[in-house]
Amino acid sequence: MPLPTTPLLTVSRRWVGVFLGLLVLLGVALHRDYGMSWDEPADRLNAFVSAKYVALKLAPRLAQGQPRLADIPDLRQHRDADHGVLFMLPLVVLEALWPGPDPAAWAYRRHLLGFFLFVAGTWAVFRLGKARLGSWRWGLVGAGLLVLSPRIFAEAFYNYKDIVFLSLFALAMLTLRQLLRWPTAGRALLHAVATAAAIDVRTMGVLVPLLTLGFGALELLYRPERRRGLAGALGLYLPAMTVGVVLGWPYLWENPVGNFLAALHSFSQYAKPLEVFYWGEFVSIQALPWHYAPVWLLITTPVPYTVLFGLGIAGVVSSAWALGLRRWLRQASARHDLLLLAWFFGPLLGIILLNSSIYDGWRHLYFIYPAFVLLAARGLRALWQAWGGWWPGPKRGPLQTWGAGAVLGLVAVGTARTAWRMVAEHPYQYAYFSFLPGAAIERNFERDYWGLSTRQGLEWVLTHDARPVLTVGMDERTALTLLINLKMLLPADRARLRIVAPAEAEYFFTTYRWHPGPYPASMGRPVHTIRVGGAAVLTVLHRP
Repeated sequence: MPLPTTPLLTVSRRWVGVFLGLLVLLGVALHRDYGMSWDEPADRLNAFVSAKYVALKLAPRLAQGQPRLADIPDLRQHRDADHGVLFMLPLVVLEALWPGPDPAAWAYRRHLLGFFLFVAGTWAVFRLGKARLGSWRWGLVGAGLLVLSPRIFAEAFYNYKDIVFLSLFALAMLTLRQLLRWPTAGRALLHAVATAAAIDVRTMGVLVPLLTLGFGALELLYRPERRRGLAGALGLYLPAMTVGVVLGWPYLWENPVGNFLAALHSFSQYAKPLEVFYWGEFVSIQALPWHYAPVWLLITTPVPYTVLFGLGIAGVVSSAWALGLRRWLRQASARHDLLLLAWFFGPLLGIILLNSSIYDGWRHLYFIYPAFVLLAARGLRALWQAWGGWWPGPKRGPLQTWGAGAVLGLVAVGTARTAWRMVAEHPYQYAYFSFLPGAAIERNFERDYWGLSTRQGLEWVLTHDARPVLTVGMDERTALTLLINLKMLLPADRARLRIVAPAEAEYFFTTYRWHPGPYPASMGRPVHTIRVGGAAVLTVLHRP
């Protein structure tokens, strides 16, 4: 017999459904607005390489008769074979079966499906926030902060590694919490699937089983009544997770242990020569200063969220200090807070201490951001309690009430400004900086390292020059972004454009990636510039 539905439960489900439904509709409305990122062709090729390998393993006769597979590299010789392909693999299989006449069609489908997975990750953040903060309202606050993060929102459409990994990692943290609280065989298997999915996108997913074992040990210590059930569940989880990782990653099939260790080493020590523009200088990714990731996190995260995060951390520390570590850890809420701290600070400190090679800002650490917004939601709840908003508690003094109210007002204004900028700067939210002026951004940091703005540059040229044939060019180091975004245009528009060498181009494009300064007058005069937050992310030069 089904349990009766309480009015409160009905109201919460309705609001959560409205929130997630609007988010889905927003994705449908916006997914065609973004260009194709620098990484998308490589991600697609990696998936095709794995698809060819699987086809030759499972149906060799059929695969050998497919002429399209002849041009795809062999997995054993492919230089990026160690990249996880779980998200892209089924999409390229579908693309091979139903290619269609327009190359942009599948790019848009990938954008939309990537965003739908982000919606699932947002739902996981809501559930984690609701469980820790004791209210569906606060769960929605945490999910809302995630969505109202400009770079995260934009990259959810096209970043098939970092944002997909963020979403899967959040889902794995949700299944971990459920397993630790109510250990059963079914929850162990569900957590194993979620863990394997995260690992099969990025090898950094190995943090999930480490967190599972570490916090499983805490539960065994502080909840003796659950020891037998939890120990059995963990015993089922580990082999099931291992099998899931191997099944979902064709690269591991022939040598699971050796190839996985090679992939893990490749991620931690990226061997390819690459420089990033950081604090006004080009720095090798093998020699990054320790503060590279923390600085990028700070300057690209809305200031109100950082303030709330600090308040959330202060609340956790003060609770642990007041009770003492042992008494504090006896509380389930405290162990949940500790999980959030480990989720956020563990990978960040690991990158710093191991001097791991990262690039393009802090995107390789995006998966720690859900922990950031959940701790920020905790800080906002503490501020709300101090102010006295719909929360039971002792009577507060006027100074405390007015002080908390003033901070809440500033946070509200700052969050509203972030939302306004997301609308006003669409679809360039991926170049968002939180508080730096445009001139400081241009002097010190990379901007459109994805190269997406070249699509809007091409559209501008087509709109403002009616001639039937136009020549465009770009620095050879970034010319790939011009080529791939040409495919995002309508066929008639593509037919009007010719990509040529920079010296021969009438229109020259720059996204400032490895040339942050202006070009000489011989390259042409600027006729179109896209600015985000006062900083130029794309300039089109015209040379008659």
